[in-house]
Amino acid sequence: MALISAPSVNNRFTQLFIAALLLVGIFWYITPSFEAARHLSIPGLHSSSSASSPKPPPSTSTNALPPKPHHPIDHLIAQADKELEALLAKETQNVHDAAQAYRLRRGRQPPPHFDKWFAFAQNHSALMVEDFFDQIYTDLNPFWGVPAKQIREQANAFLHRISVRGGKTTQRTDVDERPWLNLWEDMVGSVAEWLPDVDLPINVMDESRVVVPWEEIDGYMQKELASRRVVEAAELKMEFVAAAGSLRALDERPLPEFDPVFEGMGPYWPLAVVGCPPESSARKAYIETDFSTAPPLTGGFPEGSYEGYVQNWTLAKSPCDNAALQGLHGTFVEPISIATTKKFFPLFGGSKLPMNNEILLPPAMYWTDDPFYSGGKEHGQAWETKKDGLIWRGAASGGRNKAENWKRFQRHRFVSMVNATSVRSAESSDVSPPNFVLPVNNPYDLAASPSDTAFAEWLSTWSNAAAVHLLCFPENPADRQHCTYTDPYFSVARAMPMKEQYAYKYLPDIDGNSFSGRYRAFLFSTSLPIKATIYQEWHDSRLVPWKHFVPIDNTFADIYGVMEYFLGNEGKRVGGHDEVAREIAMGGKAWAERVLRREDMQIYTFRLLLEYARLCDEERDRMGWGESGVG
Repeated sequence: MALISAPSVNNRFTQLFIAALLLVGIFWYITPSFEAARHLSIPGLHSSSSASSPKPPPSTSTNALPPKPHHPIDHLIAQADKELEALLAKETQNVHDAAQAYRLRRGRQPPPHFDKWFAFAQNHSALMVEDFFDQIYTDLNPFWGVPAKQIREQANAFLHRISVRGGKTTQRTDVDERPWLNLWEDMVGSVAEWLPDVDLPINVMDESRVVVPWEEIDGYMQKELASRRVVEAAELKMEFVAAAGSLRALDERPLPEFDPVFEGMGPYWPLAVVGCPPESSARKAYIETDFSTAPPLTGGFPEGSYEGYVQNWTLAKSPCDNAALQGLHGTFVEPISIATTKKFFPLFGGSKLPMNNEILLPPAMYWTDDPFYSGGKEHGQAWETKKDGLIWRGAASGGRNKAENWKRFQRHRFVSMVNATSVRSAESSDVSPPNFVLPVNNPYDLAASPSDTAFAEWLSTWSNAAAVHLLCFPENPADRQHCTYTDPYFSVARAMPMKEQYAYKYLPDIDGNSFSGRYRAFLFSTSLPIKATIYQEWHDSRLVPWKHFVPIDNTFADIYGVMEYFLGNEGKRVGGHDEVAREIAMGGKAWAERVLRREDMQIYTFRLLLEYARLCDEERDRMGWGESGVG
């Protein structure tokens, strides 16, 4: 074997060195392509790429600083990634698979005309996941325990009603013009040509109105479970006939107006909690009547949280499981109006409390093009050009705030908690703030402790929250800018159109008299929604907290920790997570553009009314859609 000479060795090293340089050059050249390819994945799925374009350079100076390691929010975001991935794994591509997913989840055959519904959804490029429609069955399943004739007659005889007859819609109400009712009729009318004849009683108030004792609803649910069966194909009744004939007869010979016997006297809490399970904390709680004192806040972690942050969104929103909400939310302190019934009957509305029994439609204000609710055609500038801060503008609504109860209202509390002046006053005074508490013993390990004057200074660098109208009760029409009992604590700011609010990166969304009508527009924006609510909406099963929006507790105890996580604290040399905030904002926007479109509202309404029409039919136990070879 010949020996290798020194020149040969040198040549070999030279060749290897040149080859290595070539490999480095090739890798450098193709790396941007790999980076761009990462952004072609499903919007909102992977934590590494929620948007359709590469990430810009971080826009906050705190990103040059090291963030706190192993933050609890990191864990919650990772869990949200897995939750969304599991949800998307259930997507169906054809009517056969969709029907099978239905049978497995619902225990019945799909309703008649399921194939027409699926074709409509496919033609409108819908993402088809059976879980997206869970709210329909939460709302409708108890009606399997009520006779179909009773449902039809109560619906037909209710004062405020949208009716479908022969593929056309009409409405009935008590005044010449109800804008929300008009919008709902337009929404139903957009799919009416495929619907059977049906009557929809409509809740025309902001507040929820039906709360049936839990024990009664539980009895209906037991009947529903007992009635479940996948009817054999040969036995199926696949058309809506009996109900249509009955409705025509009711139209010709109307029944007396149906009166659910609405109660109008408060307080609302004892009326509402009858809809909670007997073992719930709400059913056992002392009933408050004096709301003049400071709210019942501890300054510690909210119950059920993960190291202080929301981990179970359903639990965090539930008054049944959070009895302290009795004194923390205007809905229970003193709503604008009360008209509630314990009688179980079909009533459609845009939102409700978890203990209420309304049937949810997509809210009318989500259907409108009014820029006040929709935000207009523009949804905000690029993330890196936005202000590194939070903006909130809204009326001090939530109910009737008075001198003796304003301290318990949620919007007042939120504005106070993120206002540097009110926090600075709380830091420097021996007297506790009137309507909030600062975190006790710094449980969120904030860089600037709430007992430190630097805390208020930090707030002043990012917070811009104010009411545009204080809504005193009784109101002084001659002076809408002042309120004698809250003037020492609040200054009124000018109203700000939504398109101007989009100049900020962070958009808190706080309940008013009921749910906030701005939420859908915030989700479609290029900013990051931060959401606190006690209300349910039609789309709840379509949105994943910490993936498409940031949830916060109704105490707002976690708001400081959330904002420090995203913004950091430059004065204390703590870095933020601007790139994570951008990712949730852009991923949420892309997701909303897939599952919260007007077309998705049509698809939901179409499906809901097929199911509701089946419940109104005497043949409902054997009604359904079948396919060849499936029994």
